[in-house]
Amino acid sequence: QVQLVESGGGSVQAGGSLRLSCATSGYNYDNYCVAWFRQTPGEEREGVAAIDSGGTTGYAESVKGRFTISEDSAKKTLYLQMDSLKPEDTAMYYCAVGKGSARPPFALYDFRYSDWGQGTQVTVSS
Repeated sequence: QVQLVESGGGSVQAGGSLRLSCATSGYNYDNYCVAWFRQTPGEEREGVAAIDSGGTTGYAESVKGRFTISEDSAKKTLYLQMDSLKPEDTAMYYCAVGKGSARPPFALYDFRYSDWGQGTQVTVSS
């Protein structure tokens, strides 16, 4: 059974930083892709960043240059380092696992992913 558990969310002022973590277990794909998504109430889920088993990364234009996705494959933990945060980054952040490449745009479509965590809230105040 695939399990994904996010942590690291919180409240921060604009310009600050947070690092999200996602502890994963139960998947053993040869060609996996893990990603971060975010969602605000009333809005569609938005792909933020992805990384695949080959180390390729992909980012949404809105976070490119500010967010960095990485993984510790030995610990099966996914990270999202978020710097220069803006109020519009406020959302519930989810990690997800699927298969394939991390290249946008397809890596940032939520239908690509089969398993999801419960989310961690990020709030950025101005």
